[in-house]
Amino acid sequence: KGVMVEHRTLSNLVHWHCEAFDLHAGSHTASVAGFGFDAMAWEVWPALCAGATLHVPPADVSNEQLDSLLDWWLAQPLQVSFLSTPVAEYAFSRDLRHPTLRTLLIGGDRLRQFHRDPGFAVINNYGPTEATVVATSGQLFPDGSLDIGKPIANTQVYLLDEHQQLVPFGVAGELYVAGDGVARGYLNRPEMTAERFLDDPFSEQPGARMYRTGDLARWNADGTLEYLGRNDDQVKIRGVRIELGEIESQLGQLPGIEEALVLAR
Repeated sequence: KGVMVEHRTLSNLVHWHCEAFDLHAGSHTASVAGFGFDAMAWEVWPALCAGATLHVPPADVSNEQLDSLLDWWLAQPLQVSFLSTPVAEYAFSRDLRHPTLRTLLIGGDRLRQFHRDPGFAVINNYGPTEATVVATSGQLFPDGSLDIGKPIANTQVYLLDEHQQLVPFGVAGELYVAGDGVARGYLNRPEMTAERFLDDPFSEQPGARMYRTGDLARWNADGTLEYLGRNDDQVKIRGVRIELGEIESQLGQLPGIEEALVLAR
Protein backbone atom coordinates (compact mmCIF):
# COMPACT_ATOMS: atom_id res chain seq x y z
CA LYS A 1 0.00 0.00 0.00
CA GLY A 2 1.17 3.50 -0.79
CA VAL A 3 1.57 5.95 2.10
CA MET A 4 1.11 9.64 1.34
CA VAL A 5 3.91 11.28 3.30
CA GLU A 6 3.73 15.09 3.31
CA HIS A 7 6.66 17.42 2.68
CA ARG A 8 6.04 18.96 6.11
CA THR A 9 6.28 15.58 7.87
CA LEU A 10 9.58 14.84 6.14
CA SER A 11 10.77 18.33 7.08
CA ASN A 12 10.12 17.50 10.74
CA LEU A 13 12.20 14.32 10.40
CA VAL A 14 15.07 16.20 8.74
CA HIS A 15 15.20 19.00 11.33
CA TRP A 16 15.03 16.56 14.25
CA HIS A 17 17.73 14.34 12.78
CA CYS A 18 20.19 17.13 12.01
CA GLU A 19 19.80 18.64 15.48
CA ALA A 20 19.76 15.37 17.45
CA PHE A 21 22.81 13.86 15.74
CA ASP A 22 24.78 16.98 14.80
CA LEU A 23 24.59 16.40 11.06
CA HIS A 24 25.93 19.43 9.19
CA ALA A 25 28.00 20.53 6.22
CA GLY A 26 31.22 18.57 6.40
CA SER A 27 29.64 15.55 8.09
CA HIS A 28 29.87 12.11 6.50
CA THR A 29 26.97 9.64 6.46
CA ALA A 30 25.86 6.71 4.30
CA SER A 31 22.84 5.24 2.55
CA VAL A 32 22.68 1.45 2.80
CA ALA A 33 18.99 0.76 3.47
CA GLY A 34 18.01 0.27 -0.18
CA PHE A 35 15.16 1.64 -2.27
CA GLY A 36 12.54 -0.73 -0.84
CA PHE A 37 12.99 0.49 2.74
CA ASP A 38 11.46 3.75 4.02
CA ALA A 39 14.62 4.39 6.03
CA MET A 40 16.32 5.41 2.79
CA ALA A 41 14.42 8.72 2.97
CA TRP A 42 15.84 9.15 6.47
CA GLU A 43 19.36 8.48 5.21
CA VAL A 44 19.22 10.69 2.12
CA TRP A 45 17.20 13.83 2.88
CA PRO A 46 18.92 14.99 6.08
CA ALA A 47 22.30 14.61 4.36
CA LEU A 48 21.23 16.56 1.28
CA CYS A 49 19.52 19.29 3.30
CA ALA A 50 22.47 19.71 5.66
CA GLY A 51 25.11 19.67 2.93
CA ALA A 52 26.74 16.54 4.36
CA THR A 53 28.63 13.99 2.27
CA LEU A 54 26.46 10.96 1.50
CA HIS A 55 28.38 7.74 0.83
CA VAL A 56 26.54 5.22 -1.37
CA PRO A 57 27.83 1.66 -1.86
CA PRO A 58 28.80 0.59 -5.39
CA ALA A 59 26.25 -1.26 -7.48
CA ASP A 60 27.97 -4.60 -7.00
CA VAL A 61 27.58 -4.43 -3.20
CA SER A 62 24.01 -5.24 -2.21
CA ASN A 63 22.16 -5.67 1.09
CA GLU A 64 22.15 -9.41 0.46
CA GLN A 65 25.95 -9.51 0.66
CA LEU A 66 26.30 -8.54 4.31
CA ASP A 67 30.01 -9.16 4.66
CA SER A 68 30.83 -7.14 1.53
CA LEU A 69 28.42 -4.39 2.56
CA LEU A 70 29.90 -4.12 6.04
CA ASP A 71 33.46 -4.20 4.69
CA TRP A 72 32.57 -1.26 2.43
CA TRP A 73 30.77 0.51 5.30
CA LEU A 74 33.77 0.14 7.63
CA ALA A 75 36.04 1.74 5.01
CA GLN A 76 34.01 4.96 4.79
CA PRO A 77 34.88 7.98 7.01
CA LEU A 78 31.42 8.12 8.59
CA GLN A 79 30.35 10.00 11.70
CA VAL A 80 26.62 9.14 11.71
CA SER A 81 25.05 6.22 9.89
CA PHE A 82 22.06 3.86 9.82
CA LEU A 83 21.98 0.08 9.72
CA SER A 84 18.81 -1.97 9.82
CA THR A 85 18.48 -3.88 13.08
CA PRO A 86 19.25 -7.33 11.60
CA VAL A 87 22.37 -6.00 9.87
CA ALA A 88 23.45 -4.20 13.05
CA GLU A 89 22.98 -7.38 15.10
CA TYR A 90 25.15 -9.23 12.61
CA ALA A 91 27.80 -6.51 12.88
CA PHE A 92 27.66 -6.72 16.68
CA SER A 93 28.08 -10.51 16.51
CA ARG A 94 31.28 -9.99 14.48
CA ASP A 95 32.45 -7.40 17.03
CA LEU A 96 33.06 -4.90 14.23
CA ARG A 97 34.64 -1.60 15.23
CA HIS A 98 34.16 1.38 12.93
CA PRO A 99 37.23 3.64 13.12
CA THR A 100 35.44 7.00 12.74
CA LEU A 101 31.77 6.39 13.57
CA ARG A 102 30.31 8.47 16.38
CA THR A 103 26.64 7.42 16.22
CA LEU A 104 24.94 4.32 14.80
CA LEU A 105 21.20 4.53 14.19
CA ILE A 106 19.33 1.23 14.07
CA GLY A 107 15.70 0.33 13.42
CA GLY A 108 13.27 -1.61 11.30
CA ASP A 109 12.98 -4.66 13.55
CA ARG A 110 12.98 -5.64 17.19
CA LEU A 111 16.45 -5.69 18.73
CA ARG A 112 16.99 -8.97 20.57
CA GLN A 113 20.37 -8.49 22.24
CA PHE A 114 23.10 -5.92 22.80
CA HIS A 115 25.93 -7.02 25.08
CA ARG A 116 29.21 -5.35 24.06
CA ASP A 117 30.19 -1.70 23.73
CA PRO A 118 30.99 -1.22 20.01
CA GLY A 119 32.91 2.00 20.57
CA PHE A 120 30.15 4.35 19.34
CA ALA A 121 26.70 5.39 20.51
CA VAL A 122 23.89 3.05 19.44
CA ILE A 123 20.50 4.73 18.98
CA ASN A 124 17.45 2.48 18.74
CA ASN A 125 14.62 3.92 16.65
CA TYR A 126 10.99 2.95 16.13
CA GLY A 127 8.44 4.20 13.67
CA PRO A 128 6.10 3.07 10.92
CA THR A 129 6.13 4.58 7.44
CA GLU A 130 2.79 6.18 8.34
CA ALA A 131 4.61 8.29 10.95
CA THR A 132 7.40 9.26 8.51
CA VAL A 133 9.97 6.62 9.44
CA VAL A 134 10.84 7.57 13.05
CA ALA A 135 8.48 8.21 15.96
CA THR A 136 10.64 7.33 18.98
CA SER A 137 14.38 7.22 19.52
CA GLY A 138 16.82 6.57 22.34
CA GLN A 139 20.37 5.48 23.15
CA LEU A 140 21.06 1.90 24.23
CA PHE A 141 23.75 0.64 26.58
CA PRO A 142 25.28 -2.86 26.71
CA ASP A 143 23.19 -5.28 28.79
CA GLY A 144 20.74 -2.47 29.51
CA SER A 145 17.10 -2.03 28.59
CA LEU A 146 16.36 -2.66 24.91
CA ASP A 147 13.75 0.09 24.83
CA ILE A 148 12.71 2.16 21.82
CA GLY A 149 13.40 5.48 23.48
CA LYS A 150 11.12 8.49 23.73
CA PRO A 151 9.04 10.43 21.17
CA ILE A 152 11.10 12.59 18.83
CA ALA A 153 10.54 16.33 18.38
CA ASN A 154 6.94 17.44 17.74
CA THR A 155 5.67 13.89 18.20
CA GLN A 156 3.28 12.44 20.75
CA VAL A 157 2.83 8.76 21.61
CA TYR A 158 -0.24 7.37 23.35
CA LEU A 159 -0.65 3.88 24.77
CA LEU A 160 -4.35 3.07 24.70
CA ASP A 161 -6.57 0.17 25.74
CA GLU A 162 -9.24 -1.45 23.57
CA HIS A 163 -11.60 1.45 24.40
CA GLN A 164 -8.94 3.99 23.31
CA GLN A 165 -8.37 5.17 26.86
CA LEU A 166 -4.89 5.88 28.20
CA VAL A 167 -3.33 3.00 30.12
CA PRO A 168 -1.27 3.55 33.32
CA PHE A 169 2.53 3.42 33.40
CA GLY A 170 3.79 -0.13 33.23
CA VAL A 171 0.63 -1.50 31.61
CA ALA A 172 0.69 -2.76 28.02
CA GLY A 173 -1.32 -0.75 25.51
CA GLU A 174 -1.61 -0.27 21.78
CA LEU A 175 0.74 2.39 20.46
CA TYR A 176 -0.71 5.41 18.66
CA VAL A 177 1.49 8.12 17.11
CA ALA A 178 0.40 11.75 16.80
CA GLY A 179 2.07 15.03 15.90
CA ASP A 180 3.93 16.53 12.97
CA GLY A 181 5.10 13.20 11.52
CA VAL A 182 1.68 11.65 10.82
CA ALA A 183 1.18 11.07 7.09
CA ARG A 184 -1.86 12.11 5.05
CA GLY A 185 -3.12 8.54 4.67
CA TYR A 186 -3.04 5.65 2.21
CA LEU A 187 -3.10 6.27 -1.52
CA ASN A 188 -6.49 5.35 -2.98
CA ARG A 189 -7.42 3.44 0.19
CA PRO A 190 -9.99 5.66 1.94
CA GLU A 191 -11.48 2.85 4.04
CA MET A 192 -8.09 1.78 5.37
CA THR A 193 -7.14 5.42 5.96
CA ALA A 194 -10.29 5.95 8.03
CA GLU A 195 -9.54 2.80 10.03
CA ARG A 196 -5.93 3.64 10.91
CA PHE A 197 -5.73 7.46 10.85
CA LEU A 198 -8.03 8.70 13.61
CA ASP A 199 -8.95 12.03 15.18
CA ASP A 200 -6.65 12.79 18.10
CA PRO A 201 -8.89 13.28 21.17
CA PHE A 202 -5.92 14.28 23.34
CA SER A 203 -4.82 17.26 21.22
CA GLU A 204 -6.14 20.80 21.37
CA GLN A 205 -5.09 21.48 17.78
CA PRO A 206 -7.99 21.53 15.28
CA GLY A 207 -7.84 18.62 12.86
CA ALA A 208 -5.11 16.79 14.77
CA ARG A 209 -4.89 13.09 13.98
CA MET A 210 -3.18 10.02 15.36
CA TYR A 211 -2.05 6.81 13.68
CA ARG A 212 -2.97 3.43 15.11
CA THR A 213 0.14 1.28 14.70
CA GLY A 214 -1.12 -2.12 15.83
CA ASP A 215 2.00 -2.42 18.01
CA LEU A 216 2.02 -2.99 21.76
CA ALA A 217 4.26 -1.20 24.24
CA ARG A 218 4.41 0.02 27.80
CA TRP A 219 5.95 3.02 29.52
CA ASN A 220 9.03 2.46 31.65
CA ALA A 221 9.59 4.47 34.82
CA ASP A 222 12.18 6.66 33.07
CA GLY A 223 9.74 7.69 30.32
CA THR A 224 11.11 5.35 27.66
CA LEU A 225 8.96 2.84 25.81
CA GLU A 226 9.34 -0.92 25.88
CA TYR A 227 8.22 -2.54 22.64
CA LEU A 228 6.18 -5.71 23.21
CA GLY A 229 5.32 -6.86 19.70
CA ARG A 230 2.29 -6.77 17.46
CA ASN A 231 -1.29 -6.57 18.68
CA ASP A 232 -1.88 -9.60 16.45
CA ASP A 233 0.30 -11.60 18.86
CA GLN A 234 -2.33 -11.42 21.60
CA VAL A 235 -3.97 -14.71 22.50
CA LYS A 236 -6.72 -15.69 24.90
CA ILE A 237 -6.29 -18.65 27.24
CA ARG A 238 -9.37 -19.57 29.29
CA GLY A 239 -10.75 -16.12 28.53
CA VAL A 240 -7.67 -14.28 29.77
CA ARG A 241 -5.88 -11.99 27.30
CA ILE A 242 -2.18 -12.88 27.14
CA GLU A 243 0.55 -10.71 25.60
CA LEU A 244 3.12 -13.12 24.17
CA GLY A 245 5.58 -10.30 23.51
CA GLU A 246 5.47 -9.26 27.16
CA ILE A 247 6.37 -12.80 28.26
CA GLU A 248 9.23 -12.84 25.74
CA SER A 249 10.45 -9.52 27.10
CA GLN A 250 10.53 -10.81 30.67
CA LEU A 251 12.25 -14.06 29.68
CA GLY A 252 14.88 -12.09 27.79
CA GLN A 253 15.91 -10.35 31.02
CA LEU A 254 16.85 -13.61 32.73
CA PRO A 255 20.56 -14.50 33.03
CA GLY A 256 21.71 -16.85 30.30
CA ILE A 257 18.79 -16.10 27.97
CA GLU A 258 19.87 -14.48 24.71
CA GLU A 259 16.58 -14.74 22.80
CA ALA A 260 13.11 -16.02 23.70
CA LEU A 261 10.11 -17.04 21.62
CA VAL A 262 6.72 -17.79 23.18
CA LEU A 263 4.05 -19.79 21.35
CA ALA A 264 0.50 -20.59 22.45
CA ARG A 265 -0.56 -24.18 21.80
